Parts: sequence; C-alpha cells; structure tokens
Amino acid sequence: SSGINAEYGDWKVMQSIFPDLLAGEDESCDHAKISSYHIHVLFWQNNKDHVESALNLRNNFINRYRLNNKTCTIAAGNPAFGHEMCVFEVDWNPAGPFTTAQYSFFIPPYRLQETSFWMLQNKGDHDVFIHPNSGCETDDHTKWNTFSGAKWPIDASVFTCNYPGCKPNTRS
Repeated sequence: SSGINAEYGDWKVMQSIFPDLLAGEDESCDHAKISSYHIHVLFWQNNKDHVESALNLRNNFINRYRLNNKTCTIAAGNPAFGHEMCVFEVDWNPAGPFTTAQYSFFIPPYRLQETSFWMLQNKGDHDVFIHPNSGCETDDHTKWNTFSGAKWPIDASVFTCNYPGCKPNTRS
C-alpha cells in the first residue's frame, strides 16, 4: 500500500508532506530548522568489557556505512547543513555536556531513519542518545533528544550557541 504512513520512511516524501520540516519559521529556537543529527553512544570508560563492546559497535557502524577515513572535521556543535555523514573522535573522558565517555556520528537528515534504526537494533547494552542540530544547542540536547537505554544527565551549561544556525568555534 502507498498510504501516508508507509511513506514516512522516505525523507523527500516527508519534506513534501511537511514543508516546514527544514524551513525554520522564525529566528527563535521555537521553530528552528533542523540541519543534521548526532547519534551518540555512551559507555563506562573504566569498564574493560564495556569499552570493548562499545568500540566493536562503533567499528560495526563505521563498516556498515562505509565511514572509514571519514573523520568529522567540523565542530561537534556545528549544524553543518549539507555535510556528509562522518565520525567524531572518541571522547575517553567526560567532555562537553556528557558525564561519561562517548563517541558520536554526524548524520544528515535523509540518513537518520536508516542509521538510528540500525543503531537501536545493534546497540546491545549500550545507551544511545540521538539529537538534532539546529544551532539551538540547549534545546537540541535537552528538549528535542531521545535516549535508548538509560537516560544520562546532560550538562547544558557548556553550550554557547542558542539561536538557529549558530556554529560554535570549538568542539562542544
């Protein structure tokens, strides 16, 4: 059947059904344009088995989506509309808003469904945090996020960008 529900998996169809999905209606964070997403995997850096399985998951994702040699060169908080999928370096200690070790992937909107679906089915006992990137970092990480597994605290005090399209100068 070609009903509307079957079409939600197609990003171009969703944009035609919901034209404001990427449009951004004003300059406030209330209707910010979503330019990209991050998929984070959080893990206990002092637990050898947890580290090993987290890195195996990371390598499997990299191989599945052919991300070898596609290290992100953009700041983590940069919405980077139009940028290709890439891999951020592992943060081995708490960094930015995260209270434990983590790594992440930069995901263009049209790749969100397939990548998040794969991650959620393959995450094992790891906790996954997915959020949009609009430039409104606080809302991106605290209002518009989703966790699979345990919900970890996020330290929003580190964010410096809180308006649509804002691009921080440093990795956050």
